[in-house]
This record gives sequence, C-alpha cells and structure tokens, in this order.
Amino acid sequence: MTDQRDKAPARIRRQAGIAAAVLGAVVVAVAAFTTPWRALPPGAPQVAPDPARDFSAAEIARSQAFDAATSVPSYLSFGLTILFAGLLIATPLGAKVLGRLKGPWWLRVVLGVLLLTVLVEVVRWPLGMWFEVRLREFGLSTQDWAGWSGDRLKNIAVRVVLLSIMIVALVGLARRFRRWWVPAAVGAAALTVAASFVYPVVFEPLFNDFRPMPPSQLRTGLLAMAERDGVPVEDVLVADASRRTTALNAYVSGFGATRRIVVYDTLLKAPEREVELVVAHELGHAKYNDVLNGTLIGALGAAFGAALLFALFPLVRRRARVTAITEPLAVGAVMGLMSLATVLSGPAQNVVSRHVEARADAHALDLTRDPATFVAMQKRLATTNISDLAPDAVEYVLYASHPTAPQRIAMARSWALLNGVPEP
Repeated sequence: MTDQRDKAPARIRRQAGIAAAVLGAVVVAVAAFTTPWRALPPGAPQVAPDPARDFSAAEIARSQAFDAATSVPSYLSFGLTILFAGLLIATPLGAKVLGRLKGPWWLRVVLGVLLLTVLVEVVRWPLGMWFEVRLREFGLSTQDWAGWSGDRLKNIAVRVVLLSIMIVALVGLARRFRRWWVPAAVGAAALTVAASFVYPVVFEPLFNDFRPMPPSQLRTGLLAMAERDGVPVEDVLVADASRRTTALNAYVSGFGATRRIVVYDTLLKAPEREVELVVAHELGHAKYNDVLNGTLIGALGAAFGAALLFALFPLVRRRARVTAITEPLAVGAVMGLMSLATVLSGPAQNVVSRHVEARADAHALDLTRDPATFVAMQKRLATTNISDLAPDAVEYVLYASHPTAPQRIAMARSWALLNGVPEP
C-alpha cells in the first residue's frame, strides 16, 4: 500500500515540479524585493575599504594567524557535511545503518534521525575540539570542556528534536496522501514561522541566562533611543555570554510578542556610546522587520523544498536502496537532501544577510549621526572578536554573513561625506 502511494504517476510528479518552480521563483522574487541592495542612496561617495588605514600591522597579522589556525577544522567540518550528505543520497548507507531498527514506523523515524545525527557528530566531535582549542589559544573561549560539551550536546538535541518533528510529519503525510507534497509544503512553512516565533523563549534560554539590563543611564538612553526611532521595545536583555566567550555581540530575534534585543554582557565593558551604536544597529533590524522578512523567505523556501523533494525523491531512492519515502529507511536520504540543500543555499543567504546588515549599519548612523564612534566601535568589535579583515573569495562566499570590518568602516566614511559630517 505505502509503496504505491510513493510511486506517483509522472503527471503528479510534474505537478510537484511545476509547483516547486513557481515557489522557487516566488522565493527569489520576495528575497530580491525585501533585500536592501543599497545601504546608502545612489550617488553617495564611495570610500574603498582599507584594513591598513584602521588596523595596525600587529592586528592584521593576528587576524591572519587566527584565520589560518581555524580554517583547517572549519573546512574539514564543511567537507564532512557534504561527504555525509552525498553518502546518504547516493549510496545505501542510510538504509544499511537503519535496517535493524524495530518498532512502530514513527519510532523508527525518530531513532533513525538520532542514530544518523550521532554517527556524524561522533566524527565531527574531534574537529569541534580542535576549533575550541584554537579559540582558547587566541583568548576567545572562556569555557571548560564540561561546559563546551554540554552546549554541544544541547545543540545536537535541539536539532534532533526539530528534525524528528519534520521527518515524522513528512513520512506520516506521505503514508496518508498521494499528493503529500501539498500538506507537507503548508506544514513546513507553518513550522518555520512557529519555530522563529518560539525560538527566543524556548530554545535560547537553553544556552544563556537572560536578565533585563539593570537601571542605569545606559538603559534609560537605549530605551529613549528606541522610542525616538519608533521601535517598540519593552526591554533590553543582557545575556551571560562571558561564561562562554570574550567576544562582543548583540542581536535581535523573534517578532511580535517575542521580539527582543539582546546584548552580550561582554559588550557592556565597552564605552556607552559604542554600546548605543550597537543597539542602534539592532533597532534597524527591528524597524525594518528583518527577522519577519527572513522568516517569510524561510517559510517559502521550506514549502519549495517539500515540493522539490516530491519531484526528485524517485531519482534518489534507487541509489539509496529505498523502496518508498513512506519507509523509515528513507530517513537517511531525506536527511542527506536537507543537509545538501542547507549547504547549497548558504551562499545566497549570506548575500542577502550582508546587505541587510549594511542597511542596519546605515540605520545606526542615521539614528546617532556619529560616524566617529561607529568606526571606533567596529574597530573594537573586529579586534576583540579577531574578525577576518580580508577573507579570501571562498571564505567570503561560504561564511561571511556580515560585511567585513573594513567594508563597514568604509561605508561609515561614505555616510559622513554624504551627510556633511567630518569623516572619521
């Protein structure tokens, strides 16, 4: 029975393929429409990024040394992700590993997700330890091995839970509906929205403790700045990041009732004006609904993925030695396809993210009109976090979700020239 439901006629697969093409076009159109391709108005002066102008030879050398020390474990982990995805898609590895699982189909799906995740994480674990050692050597990590292992295990647990929910729902729909891609697309989009909404209040507290910023002149100033900016903010939260890292950061997550601006406690050691500029950047994300826009694109992308999976899975199942997607044995192939899709979509997501971050920088400058402090803040962030000041093309494409510090500083100088403010 289940085999016949998976072996859909070519006509139904064509329908799914057409739907995938339409959804893919919609994703591209929405991303193109919502992405701020220019941070500054057309015709604004263009200042070229120049690391040597703002960073000493020692700071540049340290950045290069850190990049060299962490590149190998990073690339090996990236390559392992691609290799494991390829093995699950193009070989019967997944079916062989999961073939001995017993129990109801949904339990075998959950156990399959857990088993395959543990398998790859066991191989990846030494690479994570290698990377952590490098962070400690450069003074970026404050964790002991127990804390590091606990965080890693919690991260793995969260991924297993979310993946299990998705794949159990997928297999359950495939066992019930011939055109399962339709409810799967709707469900994937809904799950993406729900996860984005609840993540700040359900998952983030697993990794950090959050407390309202204590009453102070800084807190009063930040809330007043948010009010002046027209961004409703009930409070600014402080995360206890110092128990894990010396890095400086802030972020905005969630939307609606769960939207929150969070600053690392390490950032509070910086001068107040620099903290204000970091929060002004985050207010830009909130003002332009960047999290909501990203969630919308993610939801459409999830729906696109469900339709594409329906259309392509018959080509994959033969190599994976799986009879039907309704089988728990198909978990490996599905996980491989999901992992590969994440890797392939990463560079496009980074392009969008870099432009969104640049707009938030411009918003911070518009709000504070203080490019000199902005430049000082970027220099502090780059030197403290040991940012890559001049990544090569491959690293920039694969990993850079933000403009480089020299690019952000150059944009601030362009903003100053455009607005008649002394160039810092």
